[in-house]
Amino acid sequence: MKIEIWSDVMCPFCYIGKNNFEQALEKLPFKDEVEVEWKSFQLDPTLDAHKTQDTIQYFREKKGVAEAQATQMLAQVAQMGKGAGINFDFGKTLIINTFSAHRLLHLAKKYNKSNEMEEALFIAHFIEAKNVGDPEVLISLAENLGIDKEEAREAVTTDQLDYEVNQDIMEARNNGVSGVPFFVLNGKYAVSGAQPVEVFENALQQTYKETVSPFKDLSGDSGASCDADGCSI
Repeated sequence: MKIEIWSDVMCPFCYIGKNNFEQALEKLPFKDEVEVEWKSFQLDPTLDAHKTQDTIQYFREKKGVAEAQATQMLAQVAQMGKGAGINFDFGKTLIINTFSAHRLLHLAKKYNKSNEMEEALFIAHFIEAKNVGDPEVLISLAENLGIDKEEAREAVTTDQLDYEVNQDIMEARNNGVSGVPFFVLNGKYAVSGAQPVEVFENALQQTYKETVSPFKDLSGDSGASCDADGCSI
């Protein structure tokens, strides 16, 4: 069963959603049959790729939110994060254009390490307050996952993976996805937002039952039929 997840590194709800989704998946007997694909999405592509802002400054200047209101909002998100096992520190988090981080995520797919890279990017951004737009920071994350340093440098400083990033963003737009996180379950169902663990668990179970698990035979005793070895009554 394939799960596609549209996400942006600077989205705290994406990190919460990731943790809740993974907690739900761990409870399910078919967890090893699930393939997760992370998809790129940019909440604010207009951000300067060479200039950082603190979170309060960003809300005040870009979103027109008063400082007191922004502080209250972030405190609520931080409380949600604790429920998912995340200790956000928005006082240190740096806001930056995340396009290069998405380039790195696509490079990690080549090594089947996109989930590990997504986690590493969230930790770097929200926990360690690193600049995830800085090529050196991104290259270091790649090296930590066993990805070649020079290959990572080329990936995050050139346009070789721009097509893949933009394809994800266009696919989201074409499917009416306007916010993240956004989960598509085996191409049949969608879950939007950082839902509780129970919501993810129920959605995964329903999707698996309807799209993956074998047909339930409602006929009782076997009737007359034919197979590759012949026919029987």
